[in-house]
Amino acid sequence: MSVSKKTTPKVSDEVDVVLIGAGVMSATLGAMLRTLQPDWSQIVFERLDRPAEESSSPWNNAGTGHSALCELNYTPEVNGKIDISKAIGVNEKFQASRQFWSYQVKQGVLPSPREWINPVPHVSFARGEDQVAYLKKRYEALAGHPLFPGMQYTEDRQKFEEMLPLMAEGRPADEKVAVSWTDVGTDINYGALTKQFLKDAESKGTELRYGHEVRDIKRDGSGWKVEVKNVHTGDTQVVRANFVFVGAGGMALPLLQKSGIREIRGWGGFPVSGEWLRCTNPEIIERHAAKVYGKASVGAPPMSVPHLDTRVIDGEKGLLFGPYAGWTPKFLKQGSWFDLLKSIKPTNLLSYIGVGVQEMALTKYLVTEVLKGREARMESLREFMPDARDEDWELVTAGQRVQAIQPVVGPSFSKLAFGTSLINSADGSIAGLLGASPGASIAPAAMLELLERCFGDHMVEWGDKIKEMVPSYGVKLATDPKLFNEMWEYTQKTLQLDQD
Repeated sequence: MSVSKKTTPKVSDEVDVVLIGAGVMSATLGAMLRTLQPDWSQIVFERLDRPAEESSSPWNNAGTGHSALCELNYTPEVNGKIDISKAIGVNEKFQASRQFWSYQVKQGVLPSPREWINPVPHVSFARGEDQVAYLKKRYEALAGHPLFPGMQYTEDRQKFEEMLPLMAEGRPADEKVAVSWTDVGTDINYGALTKQFLKDAESKGTELRYGHEVRDIKRDGSGWKVEVKNVHTGDTQVVRANFVFVGAGGMALPLLQKSGIREIRGWGGFPVSGEWLRCTNPEIIERHAAKVYGKASVGAPPMSVPHLDTRVIDGEKGLLFGPYAGWTPKFLKQGSWFDLLKSIKPTNLLSYIGVGVQEMALTKYLVTEVLKGREARMESLREFMPDARDEDWELVTAGQRVQAIQPVVGPSFSKLAFGTSLINSADGSIAGLLGASPGASIAPAAMLELLERCFGDHMVEWGDKIKEMVPSYGVKLATDPKLFNEMWEYTQKTLQLDQD
């Protein structure tokens, strides 16, 4: 009896850049590198049969242009004062996104901006004495800042009713409410944005291989061998790449672990799924036109901040409320039930234990959320919209996120790393992103950081082109109001946000 031996597939392609995942992150980096180094070859591998079907799908995220205009978790109250430093940082990064997208519009890469970005007011909502006092202080801290133009605030009940009729109707007359808002917020369909990027990429020679799952990443001299399986035929191939970007959403952690780079040692990830209540009544949808963010529950992760959310998807207006946290051990919406278990290694076990001990409030919150029935979810909606009726809303599953767990030196072993964390090898030949919010909104800023870390020897020759793509690169707009105003007017016009 003969015993067959498993053979390692031979290298079938050599390429300069492999991009893993056909979402907004890979699409953004690919567009940047095509501008900076058009002679470099690129291949995109996506395990699903279409692009932007996981975190970048418009129904899997809030679509907020996260510029900290309304998101209260970016402005915590510390010792009685509002700390706006994180809000400023997020806003700065979103301005880089607006500039990069505007450049791509002018180059014809993104020919139809209104297919993926639309003006929608951003509103912060407070109810009760404590929340109202906080919101007023927040408004006073932000209103005069150059990066937060046109912010307004009111506790006037009549104004509240005019702005947000669905939120005013049925609300007790003696309940104290307040809102702060700006009319220059945006709603973004990151799926449509991704598809425009990738359509241009394919026209310029980038190979898009859908239905291809990356199974392994191994060091090969100064580059990498990427083993890929065709999910339909079972065929396996190996592609050699000089640079690999892991833009695979929740699967970035296990893929970076497979690479063996020491920089991923100790990192872990905890999956958090989400659900939305989606309005099915067109009359109600038409009566609300804003993204309204409230205060998060105690222990809730930033991605679970409640909001009543106007969406514009494929030209159709929609209305969502949520998200409600759920839980599965999957790292992707269409992932494996064993994803979490497989990610736990001897090198990160202490990180999981450390966070488990520290984050009891988060654990309690997640358990409570998972156990919520439909009526409990509707009651959460009625805090925003008191007259909400069960028959006007359906429950839909949103995207899957993996909360990054960062190793630290000390007795706690680890901490939760909120936001987006860039992990790269010391030689800059491989990099990936962990985490979620503000995620897609700051993709260009995240990719600029990647260029600095991984392609430092090219930054001088690329400098002029980078400034062309993002004119404020290297400048803090918070300290240069003149440049901010110039960039704001330029991006408003180019992205067609100044049009009704």
